[in-house]
Amino acid sequence: MALADGRSLPASVLADEAGVSAQTASAHLAKLREGGLVTVEKSGRHRYYRLTGPEVATALEALTALALPRPARSLRAHPRATALRRARTCYDHLAGDLGVQVTAALVAADALHPADAIPDTHRRPHDPLSAPLPAHPYELGTTAKEVFACLGVDLSETATPSCPTRRPLLRFCLDWTEQRHHLAGRLGAALLTALLTQRWLTPGRRPRALVLTPEGARHLAAALPLPGNLTQEHDDQS
Repeated sequence: MALADGRSLPASVLADEAGVSAQTASAHLAKLREGGLVTVEKSGRHRYYRLTGPEVATALEALTALALPRPARSLRAHPRATALRRARTCYDHLAGDLGVQVTAALVAADALHPADAIPDTHRRPHDPLSAPLPAHPYELGTTAKEVFACLGVDLSETATPSCPTRRPLLRFCLDWTEQRHHLAGRLGAALLTALLTQRWLTPGRRPRALVLTPEGARHLAAALPLPGNLTQEHDDQS
């Protein structure tokens, strides 16, 4: 999970994150390399590991829904878990409570249109918990260009990138903590980049955690029909 935000980390750091010996971490990383789940790059005396792509991060996020919850072993662990649930990165897009609320607000504003005629972002009966969504029940809505522009995303540039890519514009994950859909794909990545660039979101103290700034709360509330208690909660937390 430490690699799920797209970073490259040395084996020693990953061993510390997992609470195992360096030898155990190296053995596990070797198996992950053989399976094509991580890549490695050598820099000086260290080898840096990273996930092979966003599809691996999506699978990891989904698998955590099946894993036993990790007990909080200290008072500090409770706010860490809360921060990750509130807002976090899922590889290169926004996840957690804020991620699903933003996606729901995009649907409410008709920037995203439910192709399956279900007007919300809750888990559908056919959505698996342990794999990316096999079908994505949303398409761009009538207000997509205007709404995403208010959020700092040029939809025309995102829809037709200058560099060829096989990554779809629209993709959706079942958020493992909230059990609702959040926006991924090229558009999800562009949205997170815009929110960070404008400092509406800033990195939190915990890896992958994000903090909604007071300015970000105001701008999001003006651009999207978000619940007032959500923006207030993130505002207070920042």
